[in-house]
Amino acid sequence: MIYSVHNMNEKKEDNVTLSILEAIEDKNDMTQRHLADNLGVALGLANSYLKRCVKKGLVKIHQAPANRYLYYLTPKGFSEKSRLTTQYLSTSFEFYRRAGDSCKDIYMKCDENNWKKVLLIGSSELTEIAVLRSHEFKTQIIGIYHPKSTLDNFANFPVIKKMFELPEFDVAVITELSNIEQVVDDTYEAIDDRNKILIPKILGYKK
Repeated sequence: MIYSVHNMNEKKEDNVTLSILEAIEDKNDMTQRHLADNLGVALGLANSYLKRCVKKGLVKIHQAPANRYLYYLTPKGFSEKSRLTTQYLSTSFEFYRRAGDSCKDIYMKCDENNWKKVLLIGSSELTEIAVLRSHEFKTQIIGIYHPKSTLDNFANFPVIKKMFELPEFDVAVITELSNIEQVVDDTYEAIDDRNKILIPKILGYKK
């Protein structure tokens, strides 16, 4: 299974749905703002996700006094929560296994070409896995490039946001999991030599 953009978007949708169902099960009188904070998304987006759950028959809403609302999981909602929990655990394991294998392939290529200084593009779970697998090879992670990040450090490495601040590197490895096509396009535009840009197989990117 290749983790294409479609597959990743579908996985993200399932994870958000699972988070909503878990939050409602824990606290049925929460506000939509509380739900948005819990999900780490904008209020409007949280409302949209919640409406989808209602439309799918996973959640019921009852109006309470003082313009408050109570949210309940339907039997279908409880069943879906159980299914998504099992799916999350199984796909997470599969993702880490495939991501680790993809990073191993990248670093083997680096060793073959004597590329030692590696720049990671993006900050995600794949970045963390890439950092861990790098210890098995002769490569050295010199930083993480992510111009839109709000973080200064990720996985114990500095997050570099401006191209002119990048240290010297032998090869750049794309490890972002969202908006992959755009990230690849931006990286190709920023780094002239495409031979210095590697894309892990797990991302399913087709040139």
